Amino acid sequence: MALNKYEIKKLAIPEEVISVVKTLKNKGFEAYLIGGCVRDLLLDKKPKDWDITTNATPEEIISLFEDTFYENNYGTVGIVNENVKDETLKVIEITPYRLEAEYSDNRRPDHVTFSQKLEDDLQRRDFTINAIALNIENCVKGKCSGQYLDYYDGHEDLKKKIIRTVGDAHDRFNEDGLRILRAVRIATEIGFKIDKNTEKAIISNVSLLKNIAKERIRDEFSKIVMSDNPMAGLILCHKMGIMPFISPEIAVMISIEQSRAHIYDVYEHSLRAMQHSADKKYSLELRLASLFHDIGKPATRRRDKEQNIWTFYGHEVVGAKIVAKILTELRFAKKIIDKVTKLIRWHMFFADTEQISLSAVRRIISSVGRDNIWDLMNLRGADRMGMGRPKESPYRLRKYHSMVEEAMTDPVSVGMLKIDGAQVMKFTGEAPGPKIGYILHALLDEMLENPALNTEEYLKKRSRELVKLDASTLKKLGESGKETKEKEEEKKIEDIRKKYWVK
Repeated sequence: MALNKYEIKKLAIPEEVISVVKTLKNKGFEAYLIGGCVRDLLLDKKPKDWDITTNATPEEIISLFEDTFYENNYGTVGIVNENVKDETLKVIEITPYRLEAEYSDNRRPDHVTFSQKLEDDLQRRDFTINAIALNIENCVKGKCSGQYLDYYDGHEDLKKKIIRTVGDAHDRFNEDGLRILRAVRIATEIGFKIDKNTEKAIISNVSLLKNIAKERIRDEFSKIVMSDNPMAGLILCHKMGIMPFISPEIAVMISIEQSRAHIYDVYEHSLRAMQHSADKKYSLELRLASLFHDIGKPATRRRDKEQNIWTFYGHEVVGAKIVAKILTELRFAKKIIDKVTKLIRWHMFFADTEQISLSAVRRIISSVGRDNIWDLMNLRGADRMGMGRPKESPYRLRKYHSMVEEAMTDPVSVGMLKIDGAQVMKFTGEAPGPKIGYILHALLDEMLENPALNTEEYLKKRSRELVKLDASTLKKLGESGKETKEKEEEKKIEDIRKKYWVK
């Protein structure tokens, strides 16, 4: 085990991290950046978190910092920075050098021993590219010189773009079975390949994932889905036999042939829909919905002998139930489960834009929720792109968007007035009857001409003036108001349709 050292200058390190390192060193302790943050710095990426390793014990670390928490048995102390905007700096973790005993449950060490040697700590790390320590020094205005310490050729593996375990791969995976899925996740996030020996060990030990808590599997799965290339990540999961431990239902979609517009089986179509959502930087919920939107197709597939095609009637209803079960088992938050389930349940909305009515569109909006309707539209777009279609927004999809926007536009109506019919009767003493409607439409006509008039004080005063007019005059004013209302609504709809280039 030879030590390789690499010098580097002008390294950008946040002041909060520099401060933690300086505090430890000023008290005579060693302190190195370690893990994913070092890997990301070497790859010229912004670190997602900051980890430090030291020869100080947890008690010694806690004594040096004001705001800390220590809630584990493995030595990791969290340093809290509440007043920073950067989420990656809100908690900086410091872990003592440590040696670990047997992992009888393939998840966590039976006990740990704190060490005074950096090399003891590095040998327990998962992958070579995560076992590079960085000693920062001579920091001026966030720019530091530094020295990388590398015992396992992690620097070379970064150059070769490979994921390789520290030491024997079987030992590393038996220590913590989640490392099997983590290898795929890291490879997916940074676009690396997995070393052949490491890959063989993953396939040999994949059953260890059955011992891993669903929450931990969910977190790694979510990171794969939220990466730039989730399709490649899930293909790798399938290749290595990992998929059954995430969701066996995904594999059931493989080789489920489709008809008509579909050129891919359900599995590849779903992966491509999810990848489109990733390309568009959509949310986790929308990416999950894209992946699972056709999960009900294997169970609902039937052969229409007359037309010689496959049908999947009701797959959206069945799929919503299946995905609720999958996400619940993976311990996703209820809010996420509810949204993904709704999107899948309603993703088959509309059929023919020439026949669908605005009232039907309003019912869809009511079913899925105003907050979710545009995600539903984006899911429809991802579904289309997953078919291998060349255009993201054909006429029909643009028409859908136009109709949804029309349906969501508040109608120009007397409901916009700051008073209602009951108040008009109270202000004027007028009995219920057509005259109240005429007054309201006359008021609306004035308000549309000058929105500043839409105040309770003005409308109250004007109502008392209008009620004195004879019925025929008031009726003419009311009808004029109705005409203005209709013209305003027509203009709104015309503007919306122009926006989407539809009729």
